[in-house]
Amino acid sequence: MPFDGVVTKAIADELNRNISGGRIFKVYQPERDNLILHVRANNQNIKLLLSCNANGARIHMTSIDFENPSSPPMFCMLLRKHLVGGIILKVEFSDYERIIGLLIEIDDELGDKSVKKLIIEIMGRHSNIILLNEGGKIIDAMKHIDQDVNRVREIMPARTYILPPSQNKEIPTNLDVQAFILSLREDERPLSKILLSKIMGISPVLCREICIRAGIDPDTAPKFMEHAQLLSVIHTLNNLIEDFEQERYSPCIVTDETGKPIDYHAITLSQYGAVESFSSISDAVDMFYKVRTIKEHLRNKAADLIHIVKNNIERCEKKIRIHVGTLEENAALDKYRLYGELITANIYHLKKGMERCSLLNYYADDATYVEIPLDENRSPQENAQWYFKKYNKAKTANASAVKQLKLSRRELDYLESVLYSLEEADSSDMIEEIREELREQGYINKTNKRKKNTLKSEPYNFLSSEGYPIWVGRNNAQNDDLTLRFAAKSDMWLHTKNIPGSHVIARIPDPIPDKTLLEAAALAAWFSKAKNATRVEVDYARVKHVRKPSGAKPGMVIYVNYNTVIVDPKNPELK
Repeated sequence: MPFDGVVTKAIADELNRNISGGRIFKVYQPERDNLILHVRANNQNIKLLLSCNANGARIHMTSIDFENPSSPPMFCMLLRKHLVGGIILKVEFSDYERIIGLLIEIDDELGDKSVKKLIIEIMGRHSNIILLNEGGKIIDAMKHIDQDVNRVREIMPARTYILPPSQNKEIPTNLDVQAFILSLREDERPLSKILLSKIMGISPVLCREICIRAGIDPDTAPKFMEHAQLLSVIHTLNNLIEDFEQERYSPCIVTDETGKPIDYHAITLSQYGAVESFSSISDAVDMFYKVRTIKEHLRNKAADLIHIVKNNIERCEKKIRIHVGTLEENAALDKYRLYGELITANIYHLKKGMERCSLLNYYADDATYVEIPLDENRSPQENAQWYFKKYNKAKTANASAVKQLKLSRRELDYLESVLYSLEEADSSDMIEEIREELREQGYINKTNKRKKNTLKSEPYNFLSSEGYPIWVGRNNAQNDDLTLRFAAKSDMWLHTKNIPGSHVIARIPDPIPDKTLLEAAALAAWFSKAKNATRVEVDYARVKHVRKPSGAKPGMVIYVNYNTVIVDPKNPELK
């Protein structure tokens, strides 16, 4: 997530165009390290977000509605006192440092005008938001840094504000690109790392982008480059610096195969396959963190349920290991019955005190002899009874283990499907539906039962390229509704083979249209735990061949008369 000097410059340029001359009319602090300034500029209300969060420090215009605390923190109260009613004169930025300052003109208590500066430093865990007076002294900061933490640079009220230490890098606008690149001819370090260590304001992702745009492997050292390659790097870097200075930006967000945002920048990142472009850098950063914030919120909301489900999965796996161990331990139970029967058949040839005997196994076709251990303190009859008792005990244990193993495996399948639904939940309502399902199944104490949601979430609805409707369940309750109540008997039902996932219903006729079947199978694979695989087996059958066993848990069905198709859920032709 490269909020580097280039992104900072793009933000500063955009803010200067949009909020310079604007009046601050509200200040909120919705979270410990986030601020929202409401600015009236150019006949519109603009929300400006400033965050010094270690994992997401940034400044940009936002469209997100934040929930404000009923009692504002002290720093927020101080900013309201000093900034509300103030006019933003200018947004300051220099030398590709990740620092932006808002110059704000405000009338003091006596009606005299003064200029305050609100500074945001975007430096990872050292990020901060600092308010300065006209003389450059700190009025207050969101994070106080005293001498015990940093003897050189204190961030405390009444101290003089000092810029962070210089990184001793070349500022892009002052850089003689040609001389700089040609001076690297004998350098054996990767070019991308050299650029990162020498040029101010560019992040690792931008260093790689420069190399790739120049047609160079980022890990290639200048020493092993041809002269034409070095010239290509010079040309690419010069063009980019010119774009930055002329404010020619092309903001974008990069996502992974699951749609999760993984990167953003002020320029198009051609090193990635597909990117989503934006006209505004604020919109790109806002969308990036909006998606991430929603995912974090949902993950936190589902955390207790995930913990419960994972604990029960561990319990099921432990039970399965115990039952499998019992079956392995008693695998030779027929041997005990054979010993008992052979001892009984030869009881008059045996006597008490014998430690073992060799008896003809008349059940075997080859009439072999069997060595049988005996307890010398028991009579032949007692030895026979002991083996029969051991056989019956093992037989009972095996029967119970087989039954319990089947139940435990069914429960494990169910719990894994619930865990999948929780991990893929995309709304609070979806999580609450799963919570209610777990409560009904006895995994959550019913004494804390909450009222059911009156509005139920709906399955995903798609239309195949051939015009046939396809529905995809989003949790076990929806899977049941979709398959057992909504679907017609002639509809096609699809599900990944032996992998947790969604029920898919396709309303397709006979003969089966192959393209629609593949698209429905791809959806079944995508909405499953196998979404990142390249070969996924998907079973399909008419709904009339799918049924729910008596007492089965939500989402659990059995099916017959089915076929299997193999698909790649990431195949661009099926996307």
